[in-house]
Parts: sequence; structure tokens; C-alpha cells
Amino acid sequence: MDGSAHKPGAREQKKEEVRTRIADALIELLAEGRMDINHDLIAERTGLGRRTVYRYFPDRETLLAGATSRVRELAGPRVAFPQTEADLTDALHDIYTGLDRIAPITTLVRSTPQGRAMRLADSGRRVDAYTQVAADLVKDLPPEDQRLATAVLQVLHTTPWLEMRDHWGLDGEQIAKATGWAMRTLIADLRAREGRPLDQDA
Repeated sequence: MDGSAHKPGAREQKKEEVRTRIADALIELLAEGRMDINHDLIAERTGLGRRTVYRYFPDRETLLAGATSRVRELAGPRVAFPQTEADLTDALHDIYTGLDRIAPITTLVRSTPQGRAMRLADSGRRVDAYTQVAADLVKDLPPEDQRLATAVLQVLHTTPWLEMRDHWGLDGEQIAKATGWAMRTLIADLRAREGRPLDQDA
């Protein structure tokens, strides 16, 4: 009985190990500047069968999305799409210090065509997540302004890392402090705005 209870866990662990192996290989290839990413190349790099790679990631989009998820995992558990409104501010320290921990990979994702492709592969999930968590904050705004305000909140949540690091020499703690101030200021403005358009003072 104990043995049979253990087997599914071991099987799932094995699957996760294979998934991670594939994602790590993809990140390595992207870091080498390879743009011709395909399942055959991943199979060659990992030593896995081509059919195995396809089973875990059926197409190029899912391959890239898998690599993006792996980058977030390497940076830390809070480097993720927000699930609640509180995550917009509470997770900033962990996010930006986590990005510091994997700075070479974060730079790849933020500054290369390959990294852009990874991020775009996850665009739908990203937009959905931020739309949901910001829904209450922006609900009284005109429809187009709801989209604009949500986009700004999303950008502040993770995107300034490279610009603030490269141009200002800031580390993750400093970036979290600055973006936290900006995020709290915007959230307070949205709560006080009472539906006025974004181009009018609250």
C-alpha cells in the first residue's frame, strides 16, 4: 500500500524533472543567441527523444512559455503573475531581488529578441492575470482608461528592472522601493478618482 502510494509521486517528480530539463536547455540555447529553436534542437541538446519533447511541449509557443515559467521559478516563488490586488505591492521586494539573483538570465529575457519571444509567448496569461487583479481598482474608469491603467500597473510590477539597473545602477531592493512608491501612489489615485478619466486630476 505504501509503495503504490509512493509511485504517483515519483512519476510526477520524474515528469517535472524532464520538463525542467527541456526548459533549461531552451534557456541555454537562447542565451547562445539561437533563434532557430525547434523540438529537434531541444532533443539533441537534452538527449531526449523528439517525441518526448513534443509530448511535454506540443509547439514552439508552449516551449517558449515553458522557458518563461522556468525563469520565474529560478527567480523565486513570488516572481509570478499576481493572484490578488495585494500582490501588486506586497511581492515587489521578492520579485526584484529575485530578478537580481538570476541577473544574466533576466537580462536575456528583457533585452534580446529571443527573450522577447519568450515573454510574448506568455502574453495572454499575463494580460488576463493583471486584468483580473486590477478589475476592482479600475472598474469606474472609462473602458479604454481601464485598459491603460491596468497596463501601467503591470509594467511597474516587473518591467523596470533592466532600465533602473542599467541606467541608474540600482539593485533589486532599491528598485522595489521605488516601484512600490509608484504603485501605491497610482493605486491611491485610482481609489480617489471616482471614475474621472486618466487625463483629469483626481
